[in-house]
Amino acid sequence: MKQLWQNIRTGLNTKFGFFLLITGLFWIKSVIAYQTKFNLGVQGNMQELILVISPLGFAILLFGIGLYFRGKWSYWYMIIMDAILSTWLFSNILYYREFSDFITFNLIKGSGSASDNLGKSLMGIMRGTDFLVFLDVVVVIILLATRFIKIDTSKFKLLNAGVVSLLSIAVLGANLGMAYSNRSGLLTRTFDNNYIVKYLGLQSYTLYDGIKTYQNSNKKKEAKSSQLKPIQKFLNENKVSPDIQYKGVEKGKNVFVIHLESLQQFVIDKKWQGKEITPNLNKLYHDKNTLAFDNFFNQVGQGKTADAEMMLENSLYGLPEGAAMVTDGTTNTFQAAPAILGQKGYTTAAFHGDVPSFWNRDNAYKSFGYDYYFSKQYYDIKPGYVSGYGMKDKIFLRDSMQYIEQLPQPFYAKLITVSNHYPYLISKENTSIKPWDTGDSTVDPYVQTAHYLDQSIGELMQYLKKTGLDKKSVLMLYGDHYGISNNHKPAIAKILGIKGVTNYNLAMFQKVPFMIHAPGLKGGINHNYGGEIDVMPTLMNILGVKTKGTFEFGQNMTAKDFNQIVAFRDGGFVSKKYTKYGGDLYYTATGEQITDETKAQKKEIAKIQDYVNNSLTNSDKIINGDLLRFSDLDWFKKVNKADYDYKKTNALEELKEAEKKNPTSLIQQNHGKSTLNKYKTDAPEVKQDEQKDSKTKDK
Repeated sequence: MKQLWQNIRTGLNTKFGFFLLITGLFWIKSVIAYQTKFNLGVQGNMQELILVISPLGFAILLFGIGLYFRGKWSYWYMIIMDAILSTWLFSNILYYREFSDFITFNLIKGSGSASDNLGKSLMGIMRGTDFLVFLDVVVVIILLATRFIKIDTSKFKLLNAGVVSLLSIAVLGANLGMAYSNRSGLLTRTFDNNYIVKYLGLQSYTLYDGIKTYQNSNKKKEAKSSQLKPIQKFLNENKVSPDIQYKGVEKGKNVFVIHLESLQQFVIDKKWQGKEITPNLNKLYHDKNTLAFDNFFNQVGQGKTADAEMMLENSLYGLPEGAAMVTDGTTNTFQAAPAILGQKGYTTAAFHGDVPSFWNRDNAYKSFGYDYYFSKQYYDIKPGYVSGYGMKDKIFLRDSMQYIEQLPQPFYAKLITVSNHYPYLISKENTSIKPWDTGDSTVDPYVQTAHYLDQSIGELMQYLKKTGLDKKSVLMLYGDHYGISNNHKPAIAKILGIKGVTNYNLAMFQKVPFMIHAPGLKGGINHNYGGEIDVMPTLMNILGVKTKGTFEFGQNMTAKDFNQIVAFRDGGFVSKKYTKYGGDLYYTATGEQITDETKAQKKEIAKIQDYVNNSLTNSDKIINGDLLRFSDLDWFKKVNKADYDYKKTNALEELKEAEKKNPTSLIQQNHGKSTLNKYKTDAPEVKQDEQKDSKTKDK
């Protein structure tokens, strides 16, 4: 035993021995991380074997480069490379825990447009075991520092280094061959990053993403107008027939788009400890003048909220990586709802209580054709008004009315709430319901912030009623994406009251609220299966706005021949009959898994999958190639971004001029008097300020 130990130590004192050590340690920790930190859906011995092999090829290749260096530089290179790869693995572990996806170059590119709060969110989900990915780095440094391993200064033969490089290529080739034998078309047909990492490893995925990002950046240069023809053909072949029942029933009305941050459908009508979580939304959901959809799904990818906005206002899918609002929002041409309605006589405005650059909104909204964008700079931010990703909802909605009342009518106004955003920060003074008791600290406060969001909607509804805006407006509310990610299965099971969580349960968990409320609107709960891509066509139909010739990948959800196919960004789907999620197939109505498809079923499912793939691919082509610049419609004028200025001084001057030219605003209809005194909120921060102001006046 002593001799064996001596032989091992002697081997480690060679450059090749150190290479084997650092490569082996990195390989082992990568396999452990893949199995314990990610949910890759590995099934069967073949996939297990592929998962074990997948990190090895790039490990040999990258660490093997160190063998070409001389002396201590060889060791420094391998240690630095190990530290870089470990940091990348660590970063992906954190990102994956919350978003069930891996970091992309487009995501990195757009990270500056998000917010510093993203960092706070990730800090909140770190676990002590995550730092074990750096253990091998620490170990090899200690071994060298204590001279347990001595640096080998002898020259390593170039021929031997070349053999190691060839070995890495052979392993990578074998890995790719095994992957393709188990899943053909892996790199050409998949929309799911999980598959790439499962079959090829994190380093191969990063290389794949880099190549794809580079290729996409060149697509705009190579794009031609002829590329629109097959896309238009596809859309024409999948058009729905005109909807007579709802067509134009709310023509000329104001539109309020209320963005319910991270709100999921399961909270509607749900109680916690005998108390309704969303009493105000429940009331609206069951109102006779509310058209509500109980099978409405979020369809976002990495862009989350940005993807939801892209679908909502353009009927274009978000991209498979990053956020299109960030990567393409500044440069691309769009046929967006704000621009379309603006050219039909609407005043259009967006409201968000955070920095204007969040998700590149200050540029993307110009491309969408928004007349005004009221961001954080427009609000009087006092101590206690901000939490997490922006202004607290009750204060934000109240303070937004100072601009709403000035907008010439009809207007299209989108208000983005943020209080129900992860990490669900809420102070004791703002809570009026107890947290869940799932034992998951990430999940439990969600019920409290969801309840707070609902209260803010209740206050808004009262204001609309008092000012009469409720009778002149369409109120559209939607949840942008999930609040509780798939990585919290035990908590999800407890909340839903089920024993085990299947991929079917996770698919149904992607449902978010979608309601359209207006006086006189024929309401009821519609059971059609739809998603965010279908919002724009559905709303435009109700408003009686024709969008002939536009490139919309959604369909009007109230049309009789609505296809009821919900495409997920990873290529999965929900249809009226079948659900595909995480690679598993189910009957949508029952949740029963389909393990052995009949010929007829295979044909039906293949047809649905073909539609999903074509929809996602064609939408990506439009965004990546900026193809809408080639679209010429006689009724729609392309947006000129130079026409819009969101700087506070200039925008407010423009709003005053607009009021003079078109004196139809709420404040004008109220004989020039503000209506803000009619907005009542129980926000403790506001009450404290009112008390301070009262004391100041008394003095």
